[in-house]
Amino acid sequence: MTDATQCRLRGERLTLGYASTDVLTAVDVSIPDGRITALIGANGSGKSTLLKALGRIIQPSAGAVYLDGKQISRTPGKVVAQTLALLPQSPISPDGLTVRQLCRFGRHPHKAMLARPSRHDENVVEAALAATGLSDLSERPLDRLSGGQRQRAWIAMALAQETPILLLDEPTTYLDIAHQLEILELLRALNRQRRRTIVLVVHDLNHAAQYADHLIAVVDGRIHAAGSPSTLLTPSLIRSVFGIDAVVMPHPLDGTPLCLPFVSTTTK
Repeated sequence: MTDATQCRLRGERLTLGYASTDVLTAVDVSIPDGRITALIGANGSGKSTLLKALGRIIQPSAGAVYLDGKQISRTPGKVVAQTLALLPQSPISPDGLTVRQLCRFGRHPHKAMLARPSRHDENVVEAALAATGLSDLSERPLDRLSGGQRQRAWIAMALAQETPILLLDEPTTYLDIAHQLEILELLRALNRQRRRTIVLVVHDLNHAAQYADHLIAVVDGRIHAAGSPSTLLTPSLIRSVFGIDAVVMPHPLDGTPLCLPFVSTTTK
């Protein structure tokens, strides 16, 4: 079992919300280093709010997020940006921006203000483009890319930021199944080959089971359960988190939990 105090990114007694409405209350959360963690839960449960707090996009009204043992709210922004990157849902870029120009933005936390890109910066950008399979599309405007290519371009920017921790809010939203798998395979490769700690909000339980090492189930503003997919994903858990019935069986290819939801005849 991972010692929570040894995790690079964690939250203690977090109360989070917007205006006068609390979305999560007194939440403790720890992100295992070097693994893929998926936040799962129904719409409105607080998953994205929790991710934003971990990425210092929103501040808790109580409790604190800790990065490398220090309160993230008291850590200089440049240090945070050198340690973690957060990709929101449906990020927006200026018209006409090319893939390469977007990727270069990832180098800003490592440069002095107004400094020109160094050879090292350009090498990092080239490596990020290659890792995401975008070298041949580097001069193409983002608005001329497919949804999957555009999402890879944003991930390339995060890679160029060279952070050990990567947070993504529903990175497969609006993508067809082929592009969803493309993005998830890329994230798994980044985790396995580069040891990136990855946290993502995901709706598809089977994707969470197949690609994540650790799951955190959020229900009505609290952490309902956390653990590996093999131990966490049970019919009881799915009923508690989503209010639906499901059959859970081993996937025929890799043995990961396969969730098959159904409508109970007793509730029709």
